[in-house]
Amino acid sequence: MKRTPLVAVLGLLAAAIVLPMTGDQLGFGGDPSAGASTPPAASPTSVAVAPSASLDASAAPPASLAPTPDPTATPVAFVDVAIVPVAQFRSTATRATRAEVTAVLSGTSKRYAALELVEADADAILAALGEAVPPDPVGLILADDAEALAADLAEHRDRLAFLRADQVGPEVRALEWGERTLFGVERITDGDEWRLRASVPADTVAAEPFDPRATWTLFAGGDILLDRGVYQTLVVNGAGPDFPFDGGTAEITSRYCCSSFGWELPRTNRTGNEGAMRRLIEGADIAIANFENPAPDVSRWHTSGTVFHADEDLIDGLVNAGIDYVSLANNHIGDAGNAGILQTIANLEERGLAYSGAGEDLAAARRPAMLEANGVTVAVLGYDAIARAYFAAEDEPGSAQLSLTRIKNDIKWARRDGADLVIVFPHWGVEYQAEPFAAQQRIARDIIDAGADMIIGNHAHWAAAMEIYEGKPIWYALGNFVFDQTWSEPTMEGVTLELTFEGTELVQVRMRPHIILDKAQPNFLDPAGDGKVVMNQVFGASKGLLPW
Repeated sequence: MKRTPLVAVLGLLAAAIVLPMTGDQLGFGGDPSAGASTPPAASPTSVAVAPSASLDASAAPPASLAPTPDPTATPVAFVDVAIVPVAQFRSTATRATRAEVTAVLSGTSKRYAALELVEADADAILAALGEAVPPDPVGLILADDAEALAADLAEHRDRLAFLRADQVGPEVRALEWGERTLFGVERITDGDEWRLRASVPADTVAAEPFDPRATWTLFAGGDILLDRGVYQTLVVNGAGPDFPFDGGTAEITSRYCCSSFGWELPRTNRTGNEGAMRRLIEGADIAIANFENPAPDVSRWHTSGTVFHADEDLIDGLVNAGIDYVSLANNHIGDAGNAGILQTIANLEERGLAYSGAGEDLAAARRPAMLEANGVTVAVLGYDAIARAYFAAEDEPGSAQLSLTRIKNDIKWARRDGADLVIVFPHWGVEYQAEPFAAQQRIARDIIDAGADMIIGNHAHWAAAMEIYEGKPIWYALGNFVFDQTWSEPTMEGVTLELTFEGTELVQVRMRPHIILDKAQPNFLDPAGDGKVVMNQVFGASKGLLPW
């Protein structure tokens, strides 16, 4: 990484002379963000020979910068590639605009101190943005390559950057441009609709460039309870089975003391966007969560205590919201006995809701759920490490015990049966603790070494640490998703995951903070505002585990 000296500035200007298009021609002349009203840019597969015109067609380039024609030289071919604004992984920013780029380069931005670009692409990206290099570009930083740029962002939250779309990985936060995004549930899948494009030498483009049509998304939520206070809200008070997933956005207006357990509690206010949670779940190609109770044919409402049942009719709310899979591997699946386990499975199957982690015997409990998304087969394996009394036996119903030897074999069998991607969904750890303990961390790493692509855990009822091990993500717990633990702020809050894959490769991660209202309904919090509490809890617990 290095700052741009004057010589480099002149080099950028010289390179800009041979660019095939100006920022205006690429659709960014009139709109400060995206130029959505201008005609689409050229197809990403189009090829052009670099012209000799400068960015200002009315002015000839200085003689000292004008290239000397070489009649024997082979003309350089250029192609248009999508470029994406990015920031540090932990950034709370969600979008970038052209006006903000201008402000960064002029030193007037209140959010960013510098703009960082990969050196080889800098001239093309600046041209695509319609930006001239400032006379004293102290706010422009050039990185040797995309990897170095991502490493710089990890150290500097106050930098905005741009990368080619095929260079974007989970270690950076991809931002919207002109209210459009290439990643996440609301992404565009037609590459021609993405206006922010730079013209680069064809021989520098990857053999398999980024294709938004190959992307798919996964939503993951934490613990779901349909008994106790949730049942009171949904059934006794008449909110109905769909209520938990109709949440929008909320804010914390103040805090007061104290709950019966001595915790300070938040006062909250809904801020609109009703149905935002449902739209996120429905929009994901795959949506998964933990089902923290059995759903027997005859259930009992528990007003207190830690024995749970779910009214089977309330499962309809999960299905209506678009949840595709639930894990049954937890310390409450046996609360209605062995018969309750089998009836729960039958009630899920009747509604077409996939599951794993429990079954009529040990073999069935270890069997993965196989889900499909955009041509990718995803296996989800559920395991419990908490309730030994509920573990399945060779000929007895129960949950799949968290056993490394079995997990290794189960991952191999899932691959043999066609799984392209394997997610392990464990119920483990210590309740109300965000940091993993040593043995938990060791087995998490062993599971990745055994061939899992990702681990999404639960049980803590707190949002817990995130770790990157051998390039693979581990979430130790997402916290409560639909739950009635209103006696503390950490149990009222959690995170949901919005993950974007290109084929089997994870290319973007977004953790969304939420707070549970009315004992049953998660509502999103602003990550730059009230959501900082739970996000700081996650990042604080991730110290030394998360390189981003």
